Amino acid sequence: MITITICIGSSCYLKNSKDIISILERLITLHNVGDKVTLMGSFCMGHCTEGVCVKVGEERFSLSPANTEAFFNEHVLGGLQA
Repeated sequence: MITITICIGSSCYLKNSKDIISILERLITLHNVGDKVTLMGSFCMGHCTEGVCVKVGEERFSLSPANTEAFFNEHVLGGLQA
């Protein structure tokens, strides 16, 4: 099971965290991994200047809508295959 935590605090919300959530929901459905991937929201994670803060386990990433699919392919699908 992989848990993805997405910051929905003010700064990340303004940087399109809601779009990233939508993209991740679509990719989870598309790849039929809803039973293996959980999305969670979190308020400020303290990395406001770097983009939308996303964590997989304890590893932190800075995402934008443009790099969300590549992140998903590498760190989510790749993590499920490991």
